[in-house]
Amino acid sequence: MRPHMTGPRLGTRGRPEESRASILKAAVAEFAEYGVAGARTDAIARAARVNKALLYYYFKDKDALYEAVLDHVFSGLRARVMPVLESKLPPRQKMLAYLGAYFDYIAANPRFPRVVQGEWMRSGPGTVRMQRVAREYFRPIFEKLVGVLQEGFRAGEFRAVNPMDFLPSVAAVIVFYFTAAPLMKTLMKVDPLSAKRIRERRAFVLDFISAALFV
Repeated sequence: MRPHMTGPRLGTRGRPEESRASILKAAVAEFAEYGVAGARTDAIARAARVNKALLYYYFKDKDALYEAVLDHVFSGLRARVMPVLESKLPPRQKMLAYLGAYFDYIAANPRFPRVVQGEWMRSGPGTVRMQRVAREYFRPIFEKLVGVLQEGFRAGEFRAVNPMDFLPSVAAVIVFYFTAAPLMKTLMKVDPLSAKRIRERRAFVLDFISAALFV
């Protein structure tokens, strides 16, 4: 059941950045819970405390709002990890810094994986939406990571792993934990998103991937 939101409304075009940010935040929660097909723009507007006309002022329809959410999610990730990947750190330290930055971004935004995974599995990789996201966000990060791996191979610091196997595995180790958090909470009677558990999981992820990669 969608919660009923109360409080002052932002239903004005006089504060565009604040209104748009509120809509995107509400849309992330709605898409994560119900998927694109089940998400309702009236629920998003209510959660964002804006009127529906204002939502459509910023985003012409639900698909445009979902596109904006994807840009919000992946531009944030790109902004977090690319400075690390473009730094002058040695390959081992650079990989650890990347893993930490990636994990911290998802940990701070645990709904993000649920926003995108179900829709992408349903839509498939050949859609225009997926091709754009891959071109603008995934490819630059992937190419930088391949460069880090190659640098580590040459320096004798990394095992000769295949990037096509290793990099998707890294993403899975980080992202799946957050996707499965609601199930883990039910099965294990422990909050997988508590601060203590997140610290433990972060340490495990860095140790696990280091053991798989470092010589």
